[in-house]
Parts: sequence; structure tokens; C-alpha cells
Amino acid sequence: MSLIPEFELGLWNAWILVLSLFLVVIGLSSLIIRVFFTKKKPAGSSRQHMPQLNEQEKRLFYVSVVTLVAILVYTAFLPLKLGTGWFYAGLLIYFLGMIFGFIAMINFNTTLLDKPVIDGVYRISRNPMYFSMFLMFIGIGIACAFWVFLLLTMIWIILSDKGVIAEERECLEKYGEAYREYMNRTPRWIGIPKSDRRN
Repeated sequence: MSLIPEFELGLWNAWILVLSLFLVVIGLSSLIIRVFFTKKKPAGSSRQHMPQLNEQEKRLFYVSVVTLVAILVYTAFLPLKLGTGWFYAGLLIYFLGMIFGFIAMINFNTTLLDKPVIDGVYRISRNPMYFSMFLMFIGIGIACAFWVFLLLTMIWIILSDKGVIAEERECLEKYGEAYREYMNRTPRWIGIPKSDRRN
């Protein structure tokens, strides 16, 4: 891991992994859902929207977005450490995150709108799409062997953890007891045990 990175624009920089993240996880999963899965939902309806945020959550959301943009811009100037152990370890973590995110997108978009998303990878994490992004960004940081990128990723992870509280609050309001039962049996993040505290 280097303390001071080599900043340079190049074809084999980390941006190429971010581009493939959007093309594969978001683009390909959307295409597969349209072609192979049908869903009974009214035209124009969607599960994806911004939840109501209180003032503190709004501030955290804006800082989270700025941090995410900084991470994405940073990738244009951060060369991958091709041919090194760092690169291969990071690539493995990145691809695990990509596969996990791909499955999460399909689970999310093939669940009926009047039901909470609790099947597939949602059985092991209440927020698998965020988790997959964390894995991919951590993989990119390791593939570039640069600790500041990993630090930015950790800051974004902490901010996102605070942000999902609003999403879960909205799911509780929308789905009621079914979602509360889901929260009681499924941890927010994989690898972090559930606390006994009620949300």
C-alpha cells in the first residue's frame, strides 16, 4: 500500500472498474429483468424513490453524496497495480461484490411492489446493494494499493449506514409487521451480528 499514489490519467486506472460496475450490475441486470421476468405492477410505479429524511439525515446524505462523487472522480486518476498481488486480491473482492450486487438487483426488481424484498440475498442482509458497493470499492482500493481510497470508502460506508435508517423506517411504515419480523431475523450488514435493540 502506498502513502502517496501515482496520479495519472490512463486506460488502466480504477475508472474502468467503476464503468464495468455500472454496465454489468445496473445495465445487465435491468436488461435481464426486462427480458426474462415479468412483474405485475401498474405502469409508472416503482419501488425506488428517496425516503423522507429529517434534518440530520439530510446533512449526512449530502456528505455521503459528496464522498461518493469524490470516490468516483478519484478513480480516474488512480492506476491499478497490474500484475501484483494487490491487484489480484482486489479484483477478487471486486468481482464478489459485483456478483452479489447483480443478484441483489434481480431480487429487488422481481419482487412484487406490495411486498417487502426479503428473498434471495436479502435473506442474509437487509441492504445487499449497499454491501455489494462496499465490496467493490474496497476491491478497487486494494487493486490500486492505495490506503486513502480505502479511507474514503470507509467514510462512505459509515455515512451510508446512517442513511439506511431512513429507508428502513419507510419500509416499516409501508409494510408494517412483515418488515419488522424481517428486521428481527436479518442483520443490516453481512458479518455484523444483529443487536437486540429494537428499531
